[in-house]
This record gives sequence, structure tokens and C-alpha cells, in this order.
Amino acid sequence: MIQVYVDADACPVKEEVFRVAARYGLRVFVVSNGRIRVPADPLVEMVVVTGRFDAADDWIVERVTQTDVAVTSDIPLAARCLERGARVLDPKGRVYSAESIGDALANRELMAFLRDSGAVTGGPAPFEPRDRSRFLQKLDDLVQAILRAKR
Repeated sequence: MIQVYVDADACPVKEEVFRVAARYGLRVFVVSNGRIRVPADPLVEMVVVTGRFDAADDWIVERVTQTDVAVTSDIPLAARCLERGARVLDPKGRVYSAESIGDALANRELMAFLRDSGAVTGGPAPFEPRDRSRFLQKLDDLVQAILRAKR
């Protein structure tokens, strides 16, 4: 069974994940440092982790497999999930791959340096309706690709 792991702290597309998961009968793990409301569905599980700073990331990485999807905006977590063979998607619909993750990590480091030095003071672009639409399409595409690969 395909499982979807959602790095849920500040994830704006949880409802979209639930919709796609219900359509395909996918198991969803909503992983967070605190309680988040999830549907009363036996295929959706709320996982609250405590302790270390990266406890949610570690929980996901320990379980994600090559037939799973991880949803996260955390680029280091995305890299770790890719190492495990999982498909990785960010909330704006960007699919990370082994080929693209290096650039994403480098850009993250560059932007952190520029913010720390005061050269850049803004954050990422705001989340928009077209991001939600792109996310839905890409999540559906990833699920379809996994299903085709399993045949």
C-alpha cells in the first residue's frame, strides 16, 4: 500500500492530501510536534512526536520507503527521503528528485547566508491558489507513477 507522510507543521495542503488519499485508498501519516485535527478515517493517523528538534523528520525517514510519498517544505528532510527512494513533493507542487535536490540544498544555504548577512530580508513567496492546484496535480501524478511501477 502506498503511504503518504506529511511533515505537518505549517503544511498548507493537508486537506488536499486527505482528498487524494481518500480517492486512492492511501494510508496517511500526519507527523507533527503538536496535535493537528485530522479526518476520522482509519487510513489517516496523527503522529505526535516529542523531544529533539528534528524528531518529526527522523520519524518520517525511519519509515518512508520507495513506494511512498513524503510531503514537506523542509529541503534537508526531502533529501533524506529521496535517499530512501521515496517520492518527495513540496506544498507548492515542486517534485524533488535526485537530480534537483542538490541545487535545492545549495540554494537553501545561499539564501540562509544572504538573510544572515542582511542582503535579503524577505521570505518565500506567499502560498497562492495556483500552488494548491499544482500540488494536487503533482500528488496525483506521483501516485499514478507509483501504481504503474507496481504493476
